[in-house]
Amino acid sequence: MVKELIDIADYIANLRDAIALLRANELTRHRLPMVHEELSEVVAATAGATNSIMGNAEAILGLPDGPGYRAAVEAKIYDIFEACAFQDITGQRIAKVAEAMSQLEGRLARFSAAVKARDANGIDETEAERHTRNEALLLNGPQKGGPATAQDEIDALFA
Repeated sequence: MVKELIDIADYIANLRDAIALLRANELTRHRLPMVHEELSEVVAATAGATNSIMGNAEAILGLPDGPGYRAAVEAKIYDIFEACAFQDITGQRIAKVAEAMSQLEGRLARFSAAVKARDANGIDETEAERHTRNEALLLNGPQKGGPATAQDEIDALFA
């Protein structure tokens, strides 16, 4: 009986160690929320670009008539409208992915709390190096809510 209890205790200890290697807390604190935010930003940026394109296209349709000009512009404008239809489908698909990631984040957090999971050995050096390298090479990529540097400042760098 004691041997069986020791075997069960060892199994549980090994299971907790395996769960710790998943770094569930790191995932729920950093990785999954970032994925959700990035996908939300894609949806917002895509919708904004589509609205801008369609608004400009409608303005072109309001231009005064000229010989042959109107027909050519209308043909191109209808192509633009058709191309902009991608946003609805893309937005729906990305919204589904964002919702799935949000559910995964919640479930993983509840699971981690239930088994009292801890991340193994503190910080994952490979992940820290990857993060540092990405920041250095990409300058953090696009910033939430728009560019962190004003366009005038960027233009001044190239002047």
